[in-house]
Amino acid sequence: MLSLFDLSLKINGFPIKKAKAELESIVNLSTEEHAKFIQDKKREIVDFHLQNNSFYQKLVENKTNINWEDLPILNKQNLQKPLSERLSKGYTLKNVYLNKTSGSSGTPFVFAKDKYAHALTWASNIMRFGWFNIDFNHSYQARFYGIPMDFIGYQKERFKDFLSRRFRFPVFDLSDEVLTKFLAKFKTQKFDYINGYTSSIVLFAKFLEKRNIILREICPTLKACFVTSEMLFESDKILLEKQFGIPIINEYGASELDLIAFENTKGEWQINAETLFVEILDENNQILPYGKEGRIVITSLFNKANPFIRYDIGDIGILDEKSTPQKPILKKLVGRTNDVAILPSGKKSPGLTFYYVTKSIIEDDGNVKEFIIKQTQLDTFEIEYVSENQLNSEQIQKIKEAIALYLEPNLSFIFTRKNVLERTNRGKLKQFKSYL
Repeated sequence: MLSLFDLSLKINGFPIKKAKAELESIVNLSTEEHAKFIQDKKREIVDFHLQNNSFYQKLVENKTNINWEDLPILNKQNLQKPLSERLSKGYTLKNVYLNKTSGSSGTPFVFAKDKYAHALTWASNIMRFGWFNIDFNHSYQARFYGIPMDFIGYQKERFKDFLSRRFRFPVFDLSDEVLTKFLAKFKTQKFDYINGYTSSIVLFAKFLEKRNIILREICPTLKACFVTSEMLFESDKILLEKQFGIPIINEYGASELDLIAFENTKGEWQINAETLFVEILDENNQILPYGKEGRIVITSLFNKANPFIRYDIGDIGILDEKSTPQKPILKKLVGRTNDVAILPSGKKSPGLTFYYVTKSIIEDDGNVKEFIIKQTQLDTFEIEYVSENQLNSEQIQKIKEAIALYLEPNLSFIFTRKNVLERTNRGKLKQFKSYL
């Protein structure tokens, strides 16, 4: 018998029972069978879109019998056109799952999934959370996310929360007063797990640290915490484990695709090799071997409504040398390709390097709650931070010296203390942004 969560998917036209069965059969394939499955699905999805999708036909320039390596790399700019122009034959705005990306990359767009592909996405989520004994039909989620502020959108999300057994903590206001209310909820509710944006959950952990509170001691039903959408630094993971008293699981996904990588019970960031095919490419679109850093390019193997074939998601990463086609492991997620700082010397550096170097100093005394870095000119960076006290000259000097050591000297910094940091309309915190 279907439980409430599965039933809500079925009522909305997502064949979850069939999707779960197919996913299980893929997981149980032998090494040889899985290799054949990937090759077959790659060929099938390309053939389908070449025959049924005029948008993809134009992108491929109507070529036939094209090698995989010669297929075009799809990017977010390609997708910034009306969805009706990108849908395959047989699919309309009324018979697909519709959503839009958050725009955290600076390039938002609307996308579609056919209903079976979306059911597979949920089957994938259910399986991976199940690794940690979380059951979407019965486990109660504490959800740290944004929420639409218009009346209809707000009520719709709250209803979805009810069907999905989750209580939402909106992350737009994370003042101590609001976090005190969050804490009170954990004292009265039997939450099984926490899920949400990394920065918001880390801020809650810092709030608990100041009060010497271990969350599991006041909410003993908690089993695990899953962080998503923003970078999880090792120091933050240690803080979360200490203050929550539960395992911290890191996930990496994209709304237009699926869960891309999910930390398994061995602590490995395991790539989804059931519904996706992930490649690492260099700047000339050549496939890189395991262990080499490059652009993350992903193919959705099942989505027939809207092609995501060799799709450059805009992130940079490395696949571990111990990866296999059946079990690829994401060794490192470096950051977004558009989050690169260009320095006066001509050097290019991932913006998160600035963030990471600054973080190691700025949070030492527990004064600074959170911060972001903006590059406003070639040699000028603005650091906006939320803290109880203003940064002193000694702290500022340490930051400048560390950045001179790790990146380059003679850069200018403007430090601005704020009451609250700007988040996206979904509640995400963008740690580094270049305005060049």
